[in-house]
Amino acid sequence: MDPLNWPLPVLDELYIHKDVWDSDVAKRVRSLNLAEAIKVSMRPYQDKEGNLTSDDFSHSKKRLYLAKHEGHFFRKCPGTQGAACCNYFVLNLGVQCNMNCSYCYLQSYINSPLSQIYTNIDDALAELDEISIRYPHSPFRVGTGETIDSLTHDDLTLYSAKLLGWFRNHPKLTCEFKTKSSNIKNFVNLKHAGNVVVSFSVNPQRIVQAEEHGTASLPSRLLAAKVARDNGFPVAFHIDPMIYTDDWEKNYFDLVDEISTQFKPKDVKWISLGALRYPPSMKHMLRERFGGKTASLNGELFLSDDGKLRYDLGLRTKMFNFVISEFRKRDIKYPVFLCMEAPESWLGTFEKTPRNVETISNLFKPMAAPL
Repeated sequence: MDPLNWPLPVLDELYIHKDVWDSDVAKRVRSLNLAEAIKVSMRPYQDKEGNLTSDDFSHSKKRLYLAKHEGHFFRKCPGTQGAACCNYFVLNLGVQCNMNCSYCYLQSYINSPLSQIYTNIDDALAELDEISIRYPHSPFRVGTGETIDSLTHDDLTLYSAKLLGWFRNHPKLTCEFKTKSSNIKNFVNLKHAGNVVVSFSVNPQRIVQAEEHGTASLPSRLLAAKVARDNGFPVAFHIDPMIYTDDWEKNYFDLVDEISTQFKPKDVKWISLGALRYPPSMKHMLRERFGGKTASLNGELFLSDDGKLRYDLGLRTKMFNFVISEFRKRDIKYPVFLCMEAPESWLGTFEKTPRNVETISNLFKPMAAPL
């Protein structure tokens, strides 16, 4: 099987709001015959909104709802309390992911019993137009993979091509497609301005197999990154969340080796590191959905100041230092930074604050921005 031939999603139910029945996205989804399309006048399963059971959450991945988004698409990355901010913004074009990672924060963050794709991307681009005019000197870095994977549904929406066209006309801004898929075929051969970063959330293949169900394999993600790079796209990697196991050092040594063998620092826009974290309320969902088969429940996790369970600072620092030192052994120019970590983590790992780390200081410069 071609590792870049990403499969269409498997759906049990498909709902389309009557107001968007003839939208481009709805017509395309209907033509794919993924499930019987049901026209509705309101959001289905409203009686199940709120705290979902593990079964409700699992079913939500195979129930798709197409409708307009009535709120703002563009907002500042919510980050985490006390963390160093890397000036990241998000453009949300849908909610829920059809992949099934054991540690996924959507299990506590999203309380919807179905997945949703917003059909009004033109409104999102109009919002970006307003932002770019209002803040002409702010080089926003905009990601589309916060509440939905950037590319796993791209065969349904073809949004990657639309975004590529918009950012081609706004070269001062940067767009990031963040994914655990290998689904780059809809845009990789299109003309671009070099300001669309194709980024891959990666983990050692052992973690991929055990924890990242329904995602592309690590070799497939790295192959997609190479194809994107060879077509002139900047690429990035997010080694996040790092997960502690008895052989974590070997696993992450192998991962660094695979990345550094195939990508030089000049190829890579940034590499972020983050450690496993989730709110205490998510523990019951992990137990119900994955039982004792997930390393996300292994090891000691402690309640941090931001209300999330994390490994203690000493272990996190050890894991970060290990990966960073392995990259530096290969080349000190790899642009590695910490994601969702407080200043004490930076001082323990880099011995300086992020604005003073030469390879990534530009990401942490203050800028005028919408709240």
